[in-house]
Amino acid sequence: MAIIPDFLIKKVYQKGTLRETADAILFDLKNVIGPGIISGLNSIQINDYVFERDGIKFSTKGNILSADSVDENNPIHFCFGQEGTFILDKVKCLKNGLNQIIIELTNPEAGTIKVTLSDMLNLA
Repeated sequence: MAIIPDFLIKKVYQKGTLRETADAILFDLKNVIGPGIISGLNSIQINDYVFERDGIKFSTKGNILSADSVDENNPIHFCFGQEGTFILDKVKCLKNGLNQIIIELTNPEAGTIKVTLSDMLNLA
C-alpha cells in the first residue's frame, strides 16, 4: 500500500484558481501525481465556513458529481493529468488576501485524508 505524502497531494491544487461566481465558489485540481481513487468527499472548509457533503460538487470529464453520490461503490477515478473543479454552494466566506482551504476526502487505501491549502484572492 503506497501512501502519498501531504506535500505531493498539495501539488494537485491549482494555485490561483479560487474564485467566486454569481452562483458558486470554485477551485481547480489537476492530477500531477498519478492515478488515484476518491471514495468520499467528506467536507471542505474555507476560512471559518465548513461545506458539508450536500454543498459540494465535483466536475470532471464533463460530469458533475454531487459529493453525496461519491462513495466506495461509486468512487472518482482521478487519473494522471485529469483536471477537475470543486463547485461549492455560494456562501460569503471568501476574503481579500489569503484564504485557507481544508479538504477532507476518503481514499480506499489511506482512509480519511485532510489536506490544508491556501490561496490568495483579490476581491477588488
